[in-house]
Amino acid sequence: MENILISLPIFFFCLVIHEYSHGKMAEWCGDNTARYLGRLTLNPMAHIDIFGTIILPLILIISGSRFVFGWAKPVPINPLNFRNPRWDTVKVGLAGPGANIVTALVCAGILRAILAGGIDPGIFGGILIMLVVINLVFAFFNLVPIPPLDGSHVIAGFLPARMAYTFESTMQRYGMILIFALMWMGFFERVVFPLAYGVAFLLLPKGAF
Repeated sequence: MENILISLPIFFFCLVIHEYSHGKMAEWCGDNTARYLGRLTLNPMAHIDIFGTIILPLILIISGSRFVFGWAKPVPINPLNFRNPRWDTVKVGLAGPGANIVTALVCAGILRAILAGGIDPGIFGGILIMLVVINLVFAFFNLVPIPPLDGSHVIAGFLPARMAYTFESTMQRYGMILIFALMWMGFFERVVFPLAYGVAFLLLPKGAF
């Protein structure tokens, strides 16, 4: 139960950072939709999706699943407001995973600094480790090129316009089915988890795991 009480808020924090970064990058690219609708905020209440943010992750954590999956309410974005729609869409797509990676780097750096100072981090050290791992899982999971994940927008930005339209319109219909199919086949446990843990192992001090 203690792990659940710690894991769920950390999971939620990573979601908020992710969605806020999408909205902030969109604003930098000329689209103020998220700000006008009150979604360009770090206030968790603005991003909660009852099922995707709370119920589903809680069910997975309680059931002992190694892969915790969920979502927040997507930050509203209007690509028509972008100064360079094609490349700005790529930047907005990368902003969420990028923010998660930066957060993981910062948390790993804080833990290294604490240990270098000869201080026992106690439970705070465990929280920092979880922040590093969960943020990395979030980043790599969202870079999978299947709608509605961010990787699909990144891939579409590098495709010719007609091909990008076909890719997004076709994949959008089957995206969630494909994601759950990959979960059922263990793709995320065999690819995303090992990648996230491998990078975390490099970032964190020796003996952290």
